[in-house]
Amino acid sequence: MNLSIESDQPQFWMGGVLARDLVDTSSDPDCLSDGGFWAISTTYEGEFRAAKFESTITTPFPLDLKRPKVEGKWNSHTSESEYIDYVEKIREEIANGGVYQVNACRRLSIKSTAKLSQAFSNILESNPAPFASYLKFADIEIASASPELFITRNGSEIKTSPIKGTKRAAAEKFGSKDRAENVMIVDLMRNDLGQICIPGSIAVPDLLRDEEHPGLSHLVSDVTGHLHNDVTWREILDALLPAGSISGAPKSAAKRIISDLETVPRGPYCGVLGWVHGDQAVLSVAIRIFWREADYLHFGTGAGITWGSDAHSEWDETQLKAERLISIVGGEL
Repeated sequence: MNLSIESDQPQFWMGGVLARDLVDTSSDPDCLSDGGFWAISTTYEGEFRAAKFESTITTPFPLDLKRPKVEGKWNSHTSESEYIDYVEKIREEIANGGVYQVNACRRLSIKSTAKLSQAFSNILESNPAPFASYLKFADIEIASASPELFITRNGSEIKTSPIKGTKRAAAEKFGSKDRAENVMIVDLMRNDLGQICIPGSIAVPDLLRDEEHPGLSHLVSDVTGHLHNDVTWREILDALLPAGSISGAPKSAAKRIISDLETVPRGPYCGVLGWVHGDQAVLSVAIRIFWREADYLHFGTGAGITWGSDAHSEWDETQLKAERLISIVGGEL
């Protein structure tokens, strides 16, 4: 098999598994019940897209020695002053008692014909992430450096590992705001899993783990459960999407605020990205992703907002999350 990344054929790579030979596509989650290998991408807004591949092999992602970087200026759809105003409006909502935490995001865009497969090669070399992945089919092309697990599934066993809390790797400790925010989202995910899991099976085997990543450190927790017999993938996705870590708590209120105050759709950013094969799956939260729409590349970044948030610091966190990957892919913030 020719493993050149120059090919424009549909393909998916994640965790050392390369899938090719596209045989079907679907926008219906019920397709996942056929037992085949499906790569899936959902948008934050709820659109589901899946590609069924016939062939999978274990191989490193094929690297290309000629990998030109993106050139030019990345433009934020939300200015610093607009983002600060957004944060303050969330804090007002919190003060009024309608919500406790909201993940506030913004989109960066640049006009570019650069190949995302080559950008992904640069990411793997300089910023290896635990759920790094590349997906291309139809009009979808995504290069992800996601550090966050949405779910793994092994038969009836399911696990989610929300991230809330980000600092530079050299920093000494996470603050009380980060810890409180993480616990809040753990409680939300326990509630979400409760809709599809056997009563009494939900556990939190690891709470507030400090996880090191290239250039950053994250606060991570694990929530596990045992699925009800005969639960469908549609039911799982309906119960868990959007992920708590990129929406907020309570989820319904956070979603309303995001819909009211964010000026552009998030699209595949803050959706999920990964694979499903029968009752096995690895799905990441689609953060730290680059995606293409026509002649433009996009990148999303955000921060979790609580009553204790400082708006200027939250803007700085969104910059921190963007600056490393954009320095690898190319272009200027």
